[in-house]
Amino acid sequence: MFERRHFLHTLGSAAALAALSPMSALAQALDQVKIMYGFPAGSAGDSVARRVAEKIGGTAYSKNPGFVENKPGAGGRIAVETLKNSPADGSVLTLAPVSALAVYPYIYPKLSYKPEEVTQVSIGAIMFHGLAVGPAVPAEVKTLKDFLAWAKANPGQASYGSPGAGSMPHLLGALLGIRSGVDLKHVPYRGTVPSITDLVGGQIAAAMNPSGDYLQYMKSGRVRVLATSGRKRSPYLPDVPTFTELGYPDVTSEEWFGFYAPAKTPAATLANANAAITAALKDKTVIDSLALVGLVAHGSTPQEMAADQKAEFERWGPLVKQIGFTAES
Repeated sequence: MFERRHFLHTLGSAAALAALSPMSALAQALDQVKIMYGFPAGSAGDSVARRVAEKIGGTAYSKNPGFVENKPGAGGRIAVETLKNSPADGSVLTLAPVSALAVYPYIYPKLSYKPEEVTQVSIGAIMFHGLAVGPAVPAEVKTLKDFLAWAKANPGQASYGSPGAGSMPHLLGALLGIRSGVDLKHVPYRGTVPSITDLVGGQIAAAMNPSGDYLQYMKSGRVRVLATSGRKRSPYLPDVPTFTELGYPDVTSEEWFGFYAPAKTPAATLANANAAITAALKDKTVIDSLALVGLVAHGSTPQEMAADQKAEFERWGPLVKQIGFTAES
């Protein structure tokens, strides 16, 4: 999927943005923009929001740098729900994982927002999820096969944390349990940071999270990443195999964080927002900063983002049904 997005981005973005540029001149620059992020500060996605917010000042979109408001909880749903009721003038955006719009409709029968109540602005960054084990798992467990064997032999300890119930990492872990025939007990958290804190502290055996969030702990040997979710190996963890390589081809996700605006935001304002965000994502300091947390900076047109969101929605419907998870289950 990453290769397809890159192809679309290279061929389509310039033409699409050129077509929008006359319209974008009709919108006046805002004084400041707030970017909401539905998970705690310090996580990989938070870095995307903050690096972009710093760079959008002095553009046709915003006179000043933006600021980030963290609204953690409910797997990122609070931030999206808040966005739908925000002023539709470009002054408020939300950075959300695609799963919040493409997967949550399947698992939350009483979801507090509809995907059509927000609109796409630009993809921000692509991430690879990873399964990691910590000190609660014996040091001789070095591969995914080792871990599954250990988990089967120690069902009372076979747990994995995720950033929240219904999040993409939760679903990937559930799929791994189904495909391997091993009962992996899910432990939901309010974001990535607290789940890794408990992983490093030995309160849970394993965790499924964006793989970049493990990098600092890998260097100190406190966690071991056993597999990642990309179609190809993560550029930041080239020695770690993918789930596909290890025999689990549908435990795959190259999830992205995307910038969204309220649905009725004027087209000219959206054009200015897209231009400012995609320019920020091409800035070398932003690219390098996101690389430190295992993210690939990647802008898009709103149309590309919408098409990819639709593809994810269609893919995950049958898989969520197999997993059997809903908010009421």
